[in-house]
Amino acid sequence: MTHNAEQLSQIVVDAGYRLHVDLGPGLLESVYETILAQMLVRKGLKVDRQKPIRISYQDFDIEEGFRADLVVEDRLIIEIKSLERMSSVHAKQLLTYLRLMNLPLGLLINFGAPTFKEGVKRIANN
Repeated sequence: MTHNAEQLSQIVVDAGYRLHVDLGPGLLESVYETILAQMLVRKGLKVDRQKPIRISYQDFDIEEGFRADLVVEDRLIIEIKSLERMSSVHAKQLLTYLRLMNLPLGLLINFGAPTFKEGVKRIANN
């Protein structure tokens, strides 16, 4: 079954919520990333972890311009944090990733937030 970015987003939010409730805040980002990726794979989704993303700018080609934490079904980027407090630069960073990859939607998930609702942010690439 093919999911659009909105449907994928809902699946990820549901899994992220469960993960936050069960484990709580305070673990390393890599722990949340690994477990969330496996939860999504178990749901039958294709998930790439730490995916190297190529950047082309003017006459420069950089094979590994950045690494996306999780890319789900080649349509949704998930940037994972485990911070007490988020900065506005984190959302801007994800928006830049979305623009460079020409994707419509990304999720910024901060597992360090006291509640999941406070820690999840949906970022749209106009």
